[in-house]
Amino acid sequence: MKGTAYPSQHIPASADHFPVIRGVKWPNIIAIFLTHVIAGYGLLYVSPKTATVVLTTVLYYITTLGVTAGYHRLWSHRSYKASAPLRLFLALAGGCAVQGSAYWWAKGHRAHHRYIDTDKDPYSSKRGLLFTHVGWLIFYTDVRAGSADVTDLKNDKILMWQHRWHVPIFVVLGYLLPVVVPGYFWDDWMGGLCYSAALRIALCYHSIWCINSLAHTLGHAPFDDKHTPRDHLFTALVTLGEGYHNFHHQFPMDYRNAIRWYQYDPTKWFIAACGAVGLASHLRRFPSNEVRKGAFTMRMKKLKATQESLEWPRPVEELPIVTWENFQEESKKRTLLLVSGFIHDVTNFVEEHPGGAKLLTANAGKDATTSFFGGVYDHSNAAHNLLSMMRVGILAGGVECKGELDHHATPPSQTYWIAPGPPRRAMVAPPSEVRFRSVRDWVTTKSQ
Repeated sequence: MKGTAYPSQHIPASADHFPVIRGVKWPNIIAIFLTHVIAGYGLLYVSPKTATVVLTTVLYYITTLGVTAGYHRLWSHRSYKASAPLRLFLALAGGCAVQGSAYWWAKGHRAHHRYIDTDKDPYSSKRGLLFTHVGWLIFYTDVRAGSADVTDLKNDKILMWQHRWHVPIFVVLGYLLPVVVPGYFWDDWMGGLCYSAALRIALCYHSIWCINSLAHTLGHAPFDDKHTPRDHLFTALVTLGEGYHNFHHQFPMDYRNAIRWYQYDPTKWFIAACGAVGLASHLRRFPSNEVRKGAFTMRMKKLKATQESLEWPRPVEELPIVTWENFQEESKKRTLLLVSGFIHDVTNFVEEHPGGAKLLTANAGKDATTSFFGGVYDHSNAAHNLLSMMRVGILAGGVECKGELDHHATPPSQTYWIAPGPPRRAMVAPPSEVRFRSVRDWVTTKSQ
């Protein structure tokens, strides 16, 4: 914020609302408003010829690809190398989208990535959906984009030529030509004006704007949730594949946004096709191992949250150490079973036991380890997990067959415990560490 010193350039956005408006960018507002008015009039009152509809569709894809494959993935992120003919095509196509020059667009976008979600992000999602979609284009505010290195852009002759001439390019190629072609060749002047020019540009406007708005709002974060970018099919559909934005912000120099064969990313397909015919080269891919690692981290984070929401057995270090004599004495009052060195109070479970109450009461005060793990019935993981919740103590000195015991003592639900977290090792304390407690102490503890 103005007048405040911060130790870092990367400052969280100061407010989750639209910034204070300092002025209006009238040329932008007029151009956007008139484009939508003409497009709306055409949708209501003009019936275009079939050829005009086809031309509109083709031009929409060409102009939008000029931005997604050119402005964005080529010049903003250098995700591949393009030949001179391809760079010229993308510069002209992007110019027809009326999104400003490629140099201006790429410079702002690099700042967006460098300072994402901070006060130096030119279209930070922290300022609301309206600001990120179009507000930053039509209003003057106190928002000032951070700096970004654009040396490579200045050395691109085609790019700088387009920067100097982008206004004539979008006037002639973006507006006039889409009107003249339908009007001259198949006598559809109004269709050309309302559809091939205005509607196409309006759709292209919102398609590209959604990269800054919807792509930071709608969807999930399969690779990282530190910042706002999200992946969503709908956003991908309206942005020619730019909707897998969480992947993109994690791996910005990858020429792909979608990495699965079934994900919609026509921009990726276009770049790959250009590479196949020699128009593009050095198509960059982030190492697959690191991509998978990012996805793995997020899955583990969700599992960790689930793990922390569950109730688990009392930690071993909190359980009292009980002598065999005390165990026998207390078993006369309650149904206590010894399994894998742990003493379990199953009194309240006796009537619910699927195998009948008799099997439990008959083993009260005894070591039921062998019976539990296959001697009578090889119990399920669910049974093992449930039994562990009934632990009330540890038998002093442990039991024999320690190697097998260590395996059986750990409930299946804790076999793959996610760290960091409290230690959950199911180990019986060695005799040298035993601190005996009275029967009254450990019975009171287990009954709480």
